[in-house]
Amino acid sequence: MQRLFSWLTNAFPLWVGVCSLLALFFPEWFTWFRGPLIVWGLGIIMLGMGLTLTFEDFKGVLKLPKAGVIGVVCQFGIMPLLGWGIAKLLRLDEIDPMLAVGLILVACCPGGTASNVVAFLARANVALSVMMTVVSTLAAIVLTPLLTKAYAGTLVEVDAWGLCLSTIQVVLLPLTLGLLANRYLPRFSSVVKPFSPFVSVVAIVLIVASIIGAQREIILEAGWRLLAAPALLHVGGFGLGYFIAKLFGLAEENSRTISIEVGMQNSGLGAALAGKHFPATVAPVPCAISAVYHCLIGSLLVGFWRWRDGRR
Repeated sequence: MQRLFSWLTNAFPLWVGVCSLLALFFPEWFTWFRGPLIVWGLGIIMLGMGLTLTFEDFKGVLKLPKAGVIGVVCQFGIMPLLGWGIAKLLRLDEIDPMLAVGLILVACCPGGTASNVVAFLARANVALSVMMTVVSTLAAIVLTPLLTKAYAGTLVEVDAWGLCLSTIQVVLLPLTLGLLANRYLPRFSSVVKPFSPFVSVVAIVLIVASIIGAQREIILEAGWRLLAAPALLHVGGFGLGYFIAKLFGLAEENSRTISIEVGMQNSGLGAALAGKHFPATVAPVPCAISAVYHCLIGSLLVGFWRWRDGRR
């Protein structure tokens, strides 16, 4: 049974690709998974990851300040500049200036909780991933609006308390519960742990397919520049994050973590901010497409890294 679940988990890119394609033609199959269900899904994922961690893991992260600093600097240094550069290169403002604003906005967002899941599946440093997500999320309270103003010329207000509360609800609370269960309920943890990666895969596939289904009309009618811009943003983020981490001599698992954290943005936050501050515009569209791309690219990396690990 464990071998079956391991195979299903390793086929993560296949499930994402197949369900994303199905969502374009049968959106009602997946769009039911939205709103509170996504929050609960992420919470369950974080609980499962917490079951695989120990308090000693976080002590180890504190011994790697260089990795954390490199990751956060890349997150808010490389990605906003990359988003601005891609918007200029593909001349998104010629289609609609709000498309450029949307791409820059999502590039200025912190790492998303999905990055923690991908780090978990990619056998990267999950504790480092979680800590980087939390730090970048808190830093985003100030940096996201300032960087968006600098690159897009528009100040975007961030609900700091709502952002912190969401982080506590979706990341810190379930993760802490998982940690405590792993520490004080070892029998329960040992039973659940073999299946938690597969549960994570199911949740991520449902989230991605739901986003595609909800945005199918815009995606099918979009021009190639709109589809290419978020793809280039995330490919650049994953690649540059990994290259810079290796350049500074970080270990493989930490390099993977930084690659994932830099390459995967909190697109949900970007879409929410775009919808609130740029209503009745196309600004949320690049954010929605971004949510699909970074999960697809991340899933492909998971498959590649797990395949490479299996050959060693």
